Amino acid sequence: MSEFRIHHDVNELLSLLRVHGGEGAEVYIDLLQKNRTPYVTTSVSAHSAKVKIAEFSRTPEDFLKKYDELKSKNTRHLDSLVYLLSKLTEDKETLQYLQQNAKERAELTANMAAGGSTDFSIPSSTSKISLQELEELRKQLGTVTASSSTQQPLELTRKMLRDKQNKKNSGQPVPVFPSWVYDRPALIGDFLIGTALSTDIMVPIGTLPLASQESMIVEDLLYVLIGVDGRYITAQPLVGRQNRAFSVDPNLDLSIKELVTRILPVAASYSAVTRFIEEKFSFEYGQVNHALAAAMRTLIKEYMILITQLEHLQRQGLLSLQKLWFYIQPTMRTLEILSSLATSVDKGECMGGSTLSLLHDKTFNYTGDSQAQELCLYLTKAASVPYFEILEKWIYRGIINDPYSEFMVEEHELQKEKIQEDYNDKYWDQRYTVVQQQIPSFLQKMADKILSTGKYLNVVRECGRDITCPVAKEVIYTLKERAYVEQIEKAYNYASKVLLDFLMEEKELVAHLSRSIKHYFLMDQGDFFVHFMDLTEEELKKPVDDIITTRLEALLELALRMSTANTDPFKDDLKIDLMPHDLITQLLRVLAIETKQEKAIIGADPTELTLSGLEAFSFDYIVKWPLSLIINRKALTRYQMLFRHMFYCKHVERQLCNVWISNKTAKQFSLHSAKWFAGAFTLRQRMLNFVQNIQYYMMFEVMEPTWHILEKNLKLASNIDDVLSHHTSFLDNCLKDCMLTNTELLKIFSKLMSVCVMFTNCMQRFTQSMKLDSEMDRLTLEHGTMLGPPTEEERAEETAKKKLTNKLLAEHADNLHLTSGFEATISKFDTNFSTHLLDLLDRLSVYSTNDCEHSMLNIIYR
Repeated sequence: MSEFRIHHDVNELLSLLRVHGGEGAEVYIDLLQKNRTPYVTTSVSAHSAKVKIAEFSRTPEDFLKKYDELKSKNTRHLDSLVYLLSKLTEDKETLQYLQQNAKERAELTANMAAGGSTDFSIPSSTSKISLQELEELRKQLGTVTASSSTQQPLELTRKMLRDKQNKKNSGQPVPVFPSWVYDRPALIGDFLIGTALSTDIMVPIGTLPLASQESMIVEDLLYVLIGVDGRYITAQPLVGRQNRAFSVDPNLDLSIKELVTRILPVAASYSAVTRFIEEKFSFEYGQVNHALAAAMRTLIKEYMILITQLEHLQRQGLLSLQKLWFYIQPTMRTLEILSSLATSVDKGECMGGSTLSLLHDKTFNYTGDSQAQELCLYLTKAASVPYFEILEKWIYRGIINDPYSEFMVEEHELQKEKIQEDYNDKYWDQRYTVVQQQIPSFLQKMADKILSTGKYLNVVRECGRDITCPVAKEVIYTLKERAYVEQIEKAYNYASKVLLDFLMEEKELVAHLSRSIKHYFLMDQGDFFVHFMDLTEEELKKPVDDIITTRLEALLELALRMSTANTDPFKDDLKIDLMPHDLITQLLRVLAIETKQEKAIIGADPTELTLSGLEAFSFDYIVKWPLSLIINRKALTRYQMLFRHMFYCKHVERQLCNVWISNKTAKQFSLHSAKWFAGAFTLRQRMLNFVQNIQYYMMFEVMEPTWHILEKNLKLASNIDDVLSHHTSFLDNCLKDCMLTNTELLKIFSKLMSVCVMFTNCMQRFTQSMKLDSEMDRLTLEHGTMLGPPTEEERAEETAKKKLTNKLLAEHADNLHLTSGFEATISKFDTNFSTHLLDLLDRLSVYSTNDCEHSMLNIIYR
């Protein structure tokens, strides 16, 4: 069971039980994932579980009846469900909770339905109900039940199936038999109720001698055995899907009647098989059922030959009732098996793979009865031929030709071009999906490989390459599963190699990842980013609504051409993307998915602060088919998260370095308040040390080693699913180790970055207020004037002016400090930074110990 299936089932169960609040679905999901077994338990003790539930139940007969009904329909996972229910009967606490929950849900449903109108009124539970009202209510409920359980007319069933298939195969309507095939019941070969063999007046059989009774009954039986009513033996009208019943003249001699009742089940079986053949021969029921019906018709022809021979003996007066019983016995078992199969397929409404599952299970159940097993094996082989033809096209060519929706793999109409816009990458995950009920039980273990084999070939086919599988061989049903398992394995290995070679060699997947994705999204190209950030610094400071995207694109192009990135053959695929949220908001939304905080975060009002270009900026990358299977929108979004995280860290580092440059200029002046100014310098250095160490940790202790592991795994990958798995694992590990998947660490880190940015802004404002640069530029005469180099007098005058300016600026700085409380501001920044830093280190220590995330300890060491 996949992780997504567990998420879905847990949420569905909580929804059904109407469980709200509490710890949320994620707690139960984690618990299930930790405790599930890596193997599939295919067999459980269904018998003992069934007995246990029957003993526990108040109505054991109803339970056993329902179990037998579901078993006859070949319901999947029935025994596993019964086993689970038997375990629940032992858990008193769970039972008590379920009873209370059922009571609450019943009350809630009753309250919701109180205001609505119904077809019949139910007296209030508080008032007593009279016998007349009870009888009326019973009749009404009986009418509703009868109408709901009435079998749908075959015409309506065929129309529903036809509409469903035509909807799927637009442009290729399902062929239909002409109406006269269904309008002429005499063509069916089954009993025509209400007609008699002859209009002659029948002699009461009880008045005839015993020999005459036997002769007339033998003649009647020969008619009844081929679906025609006799004089003294007639078929009863069918009720639903029940077996055919017969009425025998009550005046018949008891000894003859006893033998007749032994022979009549053959006629009932023949009737059921004939109806099944006629019904399943319609195109709407699919090719597998059609092939099964054709195989049964072949057997019925042999049966009809036997009846013809018996009629010949009867005309010669050589056929007695005892001889008829003797001759009919060998076919009795055959028809009984055919009837049982026909009834099971009908009850289970089986088509395609589900029909083959039923036939396969029946074949195995008859182990020990060689004749019955041989018969079922013949039928299964015949029915599996059209299914295996579809299978061969899929695993050898990657094509699905399934007009009747019988195959285990279902195709959905999705455009591969949309893969760039789709966060969840529906094309690979949902273009082709497995239909569980259409998987034959003998192919259950190979279902995933069958799906993958066709998908691999389909991708290569859609790229315009012709595929000829060198290991193609006809798949034939056999009880020895290893035969077709080996064929599927060979086809899978070939398809895996073809697609992997196609992506790695022809489409240069590794080159795209290492030359472009790593250089740009993981900031592996240092000189390019220096050029780019220098060029776009002023533009990215603007609010996001004021930024001209085309200008950024032009600056990106310039930076690419000016740096070593110019040698990248895929550099033109790099684009600019301005996101609607800042990184923290985006990550918190992603982390809140399927948690109790999800609605609160998604429904929250957008931040009132205007988003700057730096906070919204990210790269995007154009990926063409079929590389978009690996570098899909989901993967690109993860790359963008990592890039935005590191890009913002790089921006904060540059801001702190700018403060350092400004502070170097300020050191020239003899400020009286050097004490608080030195404190600001120290805090700046601590912040710069923190940011640089965090960047070093992410770049060289997380991404670089993880990238080497990815490259090694890609070289060893044997199929495209391995590549997808390794690539996803790489991104997940990077996000986790860079603290982007833990909301607590993320919030603390965000606060630290905010403190650093606010500190740089404060220091920049202070430096600008001093106007050191402009004043010094205005006073300097080092480059001389138009009259030539400065004279000694001019130099002396300039030195005096500089001393005076330094004194004035120092006084101005001291006054600024006194008026604005600069020392208190620096002290507050220092306190906030130290508090958040210690909090981060403390949390990292806890997580690295409790969750065994030892890589995070490297941050503490640094």
